[in-house]
Amino acid sequence: MEKRISIILMIMLYIGAGINHFISPEGYLKIIPPYLPYHQLINYLSAAAEIVGGLLIAFPVTRKWGAYLIILLLFLFIPAHIYMIKTGWCLRSGFCFPQWAIWLRLFPLQFVLMYWAFSNRK
Repeated sequence: MEKRISIILMIMLYIGAGINHFISPEGYLKIIPPYLPYHQLINYLSAAAEIVGGLLIAFPVTRKWGAYLIILLLFLFIPAHIYMIKTGWCLRSGFCFPQWAIWLRLFPLQFVLMYWAFSNRK
């Protein structure tokens, strides 16, 4: 039962995050490091990949591939998190997260999310 809840939460998280990339791209575009080209394309590709990862997790036959896709995405997002640490992270409302919260997003949260995907791959 707990594994089923975990999988449902993961599906909702990644499909929701992917959809949010399309609905509110400005926050995601802001954290893509300037040394990477084609910010709009990167945003849309990561959105599509998150949605696909969530959908793949939904079915037992494709769950392993969805988990590995999510782990790869989380790894590829590390430069954005490092860029957030360097530049800060503020919401549209003007609220800026404290530096320690931004660090927590990278260490350990990013790796906890990787472990969560890995542990639900079967």
